[in-house]
Amino acid sequence: MTLKQDYIILADLGEQTMKIDCLVLGLYETNCYILHSGADDSVCTVIDPGQGGFELIDYLGKNDLTPVDVILTHGHADHIAGVEQLREHFPRIKVYIHKLDGAMLTGEQDNLSELTGLVFKIQSADVLLSEGDSILMRLGLKDIKLEVIHTPGHTPGGMCLYAKEQNVLFSGDTLFAGSVGRTDFPGGNIMGLISGIKSKLLTLPDETRVYPGHGPITTIGSEKTGNPFIS
Repeated sequence: MTLKQDYIILADLGEQTMKIDCLVLGLYETNCYILHSGADDSVCTVIDPGQGGFELIDYLGKNDLTPVDVILTHGHADHIAGVEQLREHFPRIKVYIHKLDGAMLTGEQDNLSELTGLVFKIQSADVLLSEGDSILMRLGLKDIKLEVIHTPGHTPGGMCLYAKEQNVLFSGDTLFAGSVGRTDFPGGNIMGLISGIKSKLLTLPDETRVYPGHGPITTIGSEKTGNPFIS
């Protein structure tokens, strides 16, 4: 497990921050993001708890963090493998996924866990999302709104999460630094993926910070000019 951390200052609340902890989990080095206030408040949101669920739980315990929301950017095994371990330790959590990927949680073939050698399925999500939905996340004294941007192509229900006020985008396996998500898995569509990136993501402000499902942080401006798949 590798730990990376970032901090976003919430300008209208002075010194309060949105702390973004990134745990790089499992064989496929999936970025699992933990969003919290960085203060005394223990509440947090987890995005994509991949392989290494017990390492994630250990990290949460050592930092006195309690997840209330678990958001899955899509239904592939390397992004969902830790969900059941979290549910066992934190039974009140609410799990979110796009409605078109909902069935991937309960199907070993659909979620590609057969390819990892660790075949599994998990319980259904608590909330099925659609384009334009939003998740309201409490962060200390402030509510943070994560807007759902549906970007199919890697999977039918692949989505990004956009915090407009904070200029932050969690892009899952849609957009990477210098690359885009694979489309050679079942349900993949390269034309749909590129179209969604260009019409929905590259229209965001250039300074928007992009936190992908794998690899380093980037910005929308950097990808506009330097990503060979879309520039």
